[in-house]
Amino acid sequence: MTTSVSVTREIAAPAEAVWALVSDLPRMGEWSPENTGGDWVKGASGPAVGARFKGSNSNGTKSWTTDVSVTECDPGRAFSFEVKAVGLPISAWSYTIEPAATDDRCVITETWTDRRGGITRFFSKSASGVEDREAFSRQSIETTLANLAASVEA
Repeated sequence: MTTSVSVTREIAAPAEAVWALVSDLPRMGEWSPENTGGDWVKGASGPAVGARFKGSNSNGTKSWTTDVSVTECDPGRAFSFEVKAVGLPISAWSYTIEPAATDDRCVITETWTDRRGGITRFFSKSASGVEDREAFSRQSIETTLANLAASVEA
């Protein structure tokens, strides 16, 4: 059974501006309550299909890193990536962006899909400090999108 959580929000900014922020993974820590940023690796210097990223995350006293691979990169429209930890699938994240009624607004949907197997689910609780990953992810996405909107609308 695959679990996914999606949250949609309208933002008072053009789709291209919002896409530029969500695809700038080193800056994600500015908006996310769990991700603290990271670095492009293995020759990558920015978003592109196949680009690799080493993500940094924290929750309370827990901290960990993840390996990220960009799977979709369509400027102004979509950005997606897969996350692994110690070589095991953890999650997939996607951002889809559509123009709103006017050119200065857009609608963004952030989706998290749980890709953890049973063993990874068991150990992720102790690694991340998160008991209910689905509920936590929904709240995290809502916070991320609110922070993103505040940043780009300022």
